[in-house]
Amino acid sequence: MMRKPGTVFGIGNVTTAEDFVGNAIDRLVTIEAKNPGMPHNVTTRMYEAARKLVGDRPISMTAAERLINTLKPGDTVLFLTGAGYPPQMPKGEDDGPPGVVSLAYAMYKGMGVVPVFVCEKCHAEPVIASAVASGIMVVPFEDARDGHLGAALETAPTSQAEIGAWIDKVFGEMKPKAVISAERLGPAANGFLHNLTAQAYGGPESTITHDVIDISGLVDRAAAEGALTIGIGDHGNEIGFGRIQETIADVMPNGHVLCTVVGTDILLPAMVSNWGCYAIEAALAFLLKRPELMHSGKQEEIIVRACLMAGGIDAVKVSTEFGVDGLDGEASMACVHFLGSIVRKALEIPDKGFAH
Repeated sequence: MMRKPGTVFGIGNVTTAEDFVGNAIDRLVTIEAKNPGMPHNVTTRMYEAARKLVGDRPISMTAAERLINTLKPGDTVLFLTGAGYPPQMPKGEDDGPPGVVSLAYAMYKGMGVVPVFVCEKCHAEPVIASAVASGIMVVPFEDARDGHLGAALETAPTSQAEIGAWIDKVFGEMKPKAVISAERLGPAANGFLHNLTAQAYGGPESTITHDVIDISGLVDRAAAEGALTIGIGDHGNEIGFGRIQETIADVMPNGHVLCTVVGTDILLPAMVSNWGCYAIEAALAFLLKRPELMHSGKQEEIIVRACLMAGGIDAVKVSTEFGVDGLDGEASMACVHFLGSIVRKALEIPDKGFAH
């Protein structure tokens, strides 16, 4: 039997190439590789809960389709990231910045959008270094918008009291049509942001003294104005997971405490937040039929090393060694290479004699 255009066979009720490719992408980025001290058997369960929210379709492909259908050239997209604080991580961690800059680059080159990276000032240097290493300049917003010269950077105020007026300014000047958040903390039911071990940033019982600015109001504002919102994370305390609070409470130690209440239109849980960004990047490369938009394993090494050199830290090892979230850097390189292979093979033109 000859293969029909746009269809695949042999995997359950999957009938479209988009879902076949999306399933492969999502399976890859939700593989767990953790040491015995980390929560286990959580990524797949979070993914399954989030997948139900999009009609039981591959989340990466659904996100890519929504981005393509929502955005046009010249539209502004906010990319929120930044996690980790002094004293262990004074400039944040290296999960988040490499992910958002890689996805932003693909959308900048493939869709003509205007990317704006949003973070706290302490996280800015690793974000900028990652962006430059990926091949996208960081310039003033006016140059990014009017000259299509790269991405812009917007840093949050250092006082929570100023956030409301700042959000008004961002939306008034930039008019974003989508907000994508990766590895960015969101407030829990008690109003505080929490780390992976459910320690609160702030509050009478907090042992964490560093001030943390909550910028999740950007997502709330985007939802109110009809902009698309996408959340990417790995343990439930990040923006987006408010859509699956019951699942987080069930699968994560102290999940009922640490889970954020902030939800997004689409939520993509992944083994590493960077990988979730790469999944959407791969799906976009497939849908746009531009496999070159997916960065290579070698480029991944360059980007992650640049992030580390600028002060980003492997949060699990609390180390500047080449790695992300406790995994060797080569694991992320392999993930990116495999994602690129999925896209390239799916876009190959089969031999004329190919048949089942």
